[in-house]
Amino acid sequence: MRPLIEVRGLRKDYRRGSEVLHAVDGIDLALLPGESVGVIGESGAGKSTLARCIARLERPTSGGVFFQDADVTGLSDRALRRFRREVQPVFQDPLTALNPRWTVRRLITEPLKIHGEHNAERRVDEVLGDVGLAKGLMTRHPRDLSGGERQRVAIARAIVLRPSVLILDEPTASVDMPARRALLALLKRLQAEHGLTYLHISHDIRTIKETCSRTIVMYRGRRAEEGPTAAVLNSPSHVYTQILISSIPRIDGAAPRPGRLRARPVSGQQPPDTGCLFAHRCPRAQPECAADPPVVEVTPGHHAACVLAGRAARPQ
Repeated sequence: MRPLIEVRGLRKDYRRGSEVLHAVDGIDLALLPGESVGVIGESGAGKSTLARCIARLERPTSGGVFFQDADVTGLSDRALRRFRREVQPVFQDPLTALNPRWTVRRLITEPLKIHGEHNAERRVDEVLGDVGLAKGLMTRHPRDLSGGERQRVAIARAIVLRPSVLILDEPTASVDMPARRALLALLKRLQAEHGLTYLHISHDIRTIKETCSRTIVMYRGRRAEEGPTAAVLNSPSHVYTQILISSIPRIDGAAPRPGRLRARPVSGQQPPDTGCLFAHRCPRAQPECAADPPVVEVTPGHHAACVLAGRAARPQ
């Protein structure tokens, strides 16, 4: 099956005076039609920058983003508008993503008007049913809605043009637990009913475990590990992934298990320019970590960029 979206060597740099920050540093990924891929990592890993570059809300420094084999990084305004019919983002905080002065009706109808869609009212009614919003909310403003209702409006606005891909950037982070469960159930249902493809960015590993078939782990703009979600989260091979998994709070309130891995504290020490970027924080760092880590295939489809990953496995 050919990828719907393919990212090749994507890099996004930001300059701060004389310093250059590599927010996304040579990422490759592919999204197949109908699948849900998760991207996890701590704050500053580059997850949201990756999402914004794929959605063409930011222009990458280098590399390519291909939609149905066409490179979208240099599209004209007209071609970019067509691309955005197909690839829509849903952000973490709908209060900042939605115009506070617009009613729910205008928020959902506006994309249809921009793209010259006819029968907008009928389509809006369909989308309201899809996301479980009452028609009585149509005259309200975002401030008058609950967090869950605002996020449903954001989802309705994203799917009203019938896109094929949703880029979900922490879509449940701003709601309480009951609303989170309801939104995840809604996203699963919409994917099943409309054949949507999801790129799901999250710091919540449990959410990714519930919703994604494949997971990418990012650290400082690079891909540390990738593979089937069950393999990555149940049998992590990169030390960084192991630390992320072990840091998940226990629901039963029990104390962390003895010997739990912990990263070394972040200090004034800068990560190395070469080799493994995690080495200066890694509790299992080896002398060979000073060289660029090999990408090791631990099991079929499960790869990790770590010298300790699957010592018996064969580097690619």
